[in-house]
Amino acid sequence: MGVFVFLPLVLPLTAWPIARLAEQHLHPRTATRLLTAVAAVMALCSTVCLALVMVVGTAQLPGNPLPDGWSDPEVRAAVPYDEVVGKAAIPALCAVVAASARALWRHGRVRRRAHRALAGLPGTGVAVLPDEVPYAYALPGGRRDRVVVSTALLDCLEPGERRALFAHERAHLAAGHHRFLLAVRLAALANPFLRPLRTAVAYTAERWADESAARTVGDRRTVATAIGKAALVSRGTPVATLAGLAAPGPVPRRVAALLGPAPVVRTWPPVFTSVGLAAWAAAAGTAVSAMSSANAAVTMFLILRTATPL
Repeated sequence: MGVFVFLPLVLPLTAWPIARLAEQHLHPRTATRLLTAVAAVMALCSTVCLALVMVVGTAQLPGNPLPDGWSDPEVRAAVPYDEVVGKAAIPALCAVVAASARALWRHGRVRRRAHRALAGLPGTGVAVLPDEVPYAYALPGGRRDRVVVSTALLDCLEPGERRALFAHERAHLAAGHHRFLLAVRLAALANPFLRPLRTAVAYTAERWADESAARTVGDRRTVATAIGKAALVSRGTPVATLAGLAAPGPVPRRVAALLGPAPVVRTWPPVFTSVGLAAWAAAAGTAVSAMSSANAAVTMFLILRTATPL
């Protein structure tokens, strides 16, 4: 197994160039899907390898419930610097599990509270709340997906801009952007090197909804104006994994993109371009990460099976 067990922990660095370039050169839909897939696979691989290293560290602790054979020198030899790395992996994996569980719990709690707050309203796809605080966000789940907007925000927008607002939020719901946002949030918690991908997906998901709203409304400038106005007064969304018109930013870049031509839809960027090379580097890093974690898992399984008495 050797040093290959550590590769998935650092290979997310290969995705940093595409995280930056995808925002600028890829269609937002393509960028969101690509970056989310890369982040999810790399996070899973790094977590698997961290768990394998933790087995070695846990087996060295006195009074552990693991089989005695798992602490044999042959098992520890599979991980370089087993004395330090094996024990350091224990709190690291516990921190990953605790942070991920907390993020899932908070995500579920906010959604449940939001649905309970709408319990007395008509079961339509849009819920308008009489509130002096401006906000709007897409709320998935429950009996049906809904767009939640306050009267304070609607009062700030013209009729055409309101259409853009509702089209934007419906695009979030139709494409399931909350799933992408939650996936990259958990990935960044599993491996801090994936945080640039989380930031990029938060932006590209909003740009995806911007472009969908522009097609629905038929006026890119109206959507840009609605975003600018909402950003000036809105407080954003109740949790980062829910999507909204004015969050997250950077809003000036979104407005500038809408004032320009619509992006070209491509399944994969051209190879001999900066974004194409970055995409292939990220794909290669993801593939190597998957192969390294699979190799480490199989090797560790065989070693532990041999070391465990029947």
